[in-house]
Amino acid sequence: MNVFVIGIGLIGGSFVKDVKAKLSDAKVFGIDAKPKHLEEALSLKIIDHGATYDDLSKADFVFVSIPVNEMVKELPRILDAVNDDCVVCDAGFTKELICKTLANHAKRRNFLACHPIAGTEFSDSSAAINGLYEGKTNIICEVENTAFKLQEKALEIFQLLGMRIRYMNPNAHDKHIAYVSHLSHISSFMLGKTVIEKEKNERDIFDMAGSGFESTVRLAKSSPAMWAPIFEQNKENVLETLNEYIQNLMDFRELLLVDDFEGIYNEMNNTNKIKSILKGIPINKK
Repeated sequence: MNVFVIGIGLIGGSFVKDVKAKLSDAKVFGIDAKPKHLEEALSLKIIDHGATYDDLSKADFVFVSIPVNEMVKELPRILDAVNDDCVVCDAGFTKELICKTLANHAKRRNFLACHPIAGTEFSDSSAAINGLYEGKTNIICEVENTAFKLQEKALEIFQLLGMRIRYMNPNAHDKHIAYVSHLSHISSFMLGKTVIEKEKNERDIFDMAGSGFESTVRLAKSSPAMWAPIFEQNKENVLETLNEYIQNLMDFRELLLVDDFEGIYNEMNNTNKIKSILKGIPINKK
């Protein structure tokens, strides 16, 4: 099987590392806009061969993991170049604009809109790791628009990598992911900004930062080149979630101002149920 990865960073690199480990007959070809990324991926044996769009006609499976603003420009070109038996999957963190862009493409049946929810705060090909997708959820949108035999081809690979599949429409995906992913990245970036501006002494930040701060600000190390286009494409949903978050912060601030520490305790106690939610334990609603 000829597997192509377009964009050889953490997401794409980790994906094909596991494909190579699980599929003995897989030959992995890499395409990247930056030649140094190709060189690094080859030296790390993440890919077997460098390639260009001219080689896509021999692809059986294409995994596209580039920033979402580039996705909407490049996916039509990629679909133009593949053969009728090839399935093209993306890893975009937004889905609505991508699906709308490809809605009338002649080879729409070759495209499977995906969002594997996996990653770290790192983004280069050197950050690619084995097992990144094991047990992770892969959101698939508009599956009915993909040829059935090509759906099956992609699902076989996803299952080999240990991924859980969930189906969702693009609008619902973008709305929900704004809450559980996009907002947390904004919070992390802005917490980091606040601390940097207040604590001018970098040594103090390093010495006094506990595990709580480190885990909360971890996402601020994520790539702005990847995240700025995500916020642009999902602007309306991000604004909605951000307004709600800001209101909650203002309510918390008001409780502090009036010395309502019982109210603060109750707010935190009520939110503690997030522990059970994230463990998959049903919450008893009274």
